[in-house]
Amino acid sequence: MTVLITGANRGIGAEMMHQYQARNQRVIGTTRGAEGRDMLSVDVISDASLQDLSQSLSTQALDLLICSAGVYQDKGRYIGDDLPSDLWAQTFAANVTGVYKTIEACLPALRRSDKARIAIIGSQMGTRDKAQGGSYIYRASKAAVINLAFNLAHDLRKEGIAVGVYHPGWVQTDMGGEAGHVTPEASASQLIGHFDRLDMSRSGEFLAFDGAPHAL
Repeated sequence: MTVLITGANRGIGAEMMHQYQARNQRVIGTTRGAEGRDMLSVDVISDASLQDLSQSLSTQALDLLICSAGVYQDKGRYIGDDLPSDLWAQTFAANVTGVYKTIEACLPALRRSDKARIAIIGSQMGTRDKAQGGSYIYRASKAAVINLAFNLAHDLRKEGIAVGVYHPGWVQTDMGGEAGHVTPEASASQLIGHFDRLDMSRSGEFLAFDGAPHAL
């Protein structure tokens, strides 16, 4: 099985890459930084960079694409705080458009797989149940990418490509902070279990890392 993980240089993405490698599965990570062993330099907000990614996969079959790259730049900010238009644009470019464009770039390689799957890292912060105010840009971007996942699941069903979206928990990473309730190791392990089970019968699912179903 070949797995590609965006944003694999840090946080949950890095831990998932480590765990897949421990399973002796072929895993390709991406980072906006320099390339390294099993790591490609990919900027998900750059069309040219994504074209290069597509070209690098031009002869390969991709079994699982994990869209983990994302940003959270308005943490703890509220209405009346400085939330400039370019901050909205940057966040949506990475968290929504970047996910879509990455999937589009990888689609030819996914089509070569007998069991292609796409796993999108979402967040319950994009749901009504967790509408607790503040962080409007991040919350709105996650609501958008959850909706994107549902619609891609609908459209890719005819091609036999399963799509799921997953809340990783409040994870103890640079993004989540030290107060997080879940370690990266625990979150990644349980997410990978869901990805292993993802098939056409489960396509369109929105689950938390612990298996709890979510609705918008």
